[in-house]
Amino acid sequence: MADSPQSSSPQIAPFRIDPHFDVRPWGYQDLRPWFDKVAGDQPLGEVWLTGDMCLVATGPHKGKRLDLLFNESHQALLGPASPSPASPLLIKVLFAKQKLSVQVHPDDQMAQKYGDPRGKTECWYALAAEPDALVALGLKPGVTLNQIEQEIHAGTLEQSLNLLPVSAGDMIFVDAGTVHAIWPGPILLETQQNCDLTYRMYDYGRPRELHIAKSIEATKLHTRAGKVAPAALADRTVLIDVEYFRVERIPVTSCRASSSLPGQTASAPGLAYLFAAAGTGRISGPGFEAVDLPSRAIVAVPASSPAFVVEDLGGLDLIRITPNWPSGKSL
Repeated sequence: MADSPQSSSPQIAPFRIDPHFDVRPWGYQDLRPWFDKVAGDQPLGEVWLTGDMCLVATGPHKGKRLDLLFNESHQALLGPASPSPASPLLIKVLFAKQKLSVQVHPDDQMAQKYGDPRGKTECWYALAAEPDALVALGLKPGVTLNQIEQEIHAGTLEQSLNLLPVSAGDMIFVDAGTVHAIWPGPILLETQQNCDLTYRMYDYGRPRELHIAKSIEATKLHTRAGKVAPAALADRTVLIDVEYFRVERIPVTSCRASSSLPGQTASAPGLAYLFAAAGTGRISGPGFEAVDLPSRAIVAVPASSPAFVVEDLGGLDLIRITPNWPSGKSL
C-alpha cells in the first residue's frame, strides 16, 4: 500500500509512536502479553498510542513530543483539508480490571461553553473479550434527568443503565452525551476526539472528584450509541465511518503495493494511523529507513508521506484510523 506525496509541503515519512502508560485505579498491574509493561505501585488502565505527550519513536523527529510535531508541521501531517493544526485523534487501549466510573462526555458546544476546544465523541473496538464481558451504554427507556440525579446520590445509578454484551470484533459507537461505563472483560481500542474531558457521575466510592452538575447538563437521554455493523468492501472492511473518525481493517499481503491507500485519493491526502491489532509488519519505501510495526504498535502516516509498502511479517491484523472533518466543526 502506498500514499502519494503532497507537493505543497515537505515530506514526512511514516513514523512509529511510543506509547504512554497511564495510571488508573481500575487497571491492571501487568499488561502482558498485550504490552511488555508491569506497573509499579499503581495499576495501569490506559495505553495512550497518540497522546500529545507521546514521543516519536523513529525517523528524523525521534524523541519529539507528538503535540510539538503537529504544531511545527501540521500541514505536512494533516494535509490542506484540516480545519485545525492540532492532533485530531486520541487513540488508546483500555484495560479494565474493575468497573470504570459511570460517566458522560460533553459535545463540542458544551465543551466550548466552559472554555475547552472540543468535546469527546468516541468508539470502542473490542480487541478481545471474556465470555461475560459487558459495557454500560446509554439509559433505559423512560429514565429522566431527575431520576439520574436521585440515583447518583442514592448509589443506585446502575439500575438505570442499558447493558450491552461485548464480543471480540465488536465496534461500539459512543457519541457525546451518552452515559456509559466499561466493565471488566473487554480489551478495547478506543478512538476519540483528542480530548480527555470526562464528567464522572458515580465512581463506586473511589476518592475521585465527581462532576454531577456538569454530567447532568451533558447527558442526552437519546443518543446514537450502540454496536455498528462492519461494512465489507472489495479492498477493506469499514468498522465505523462517522463524524470525527473512520476505522477500517485493511488486508495486507506480503510486499503488497498500490497507487494509494484503499479508500483515500492522491488528490486529497490526509493523516492515517496504522495499528497492529495482532501480528507484525514493516513499512518501507524509497528515501526513508524501514519502520517496524510490532503487535499493538502504531505508525503515523502523514499526508505528505512518500510512497511506501506495508509487509505482513506474520499474522498482521492491520487497523487504519483516519480523522473525518465534520462540516463547520473543529477537531
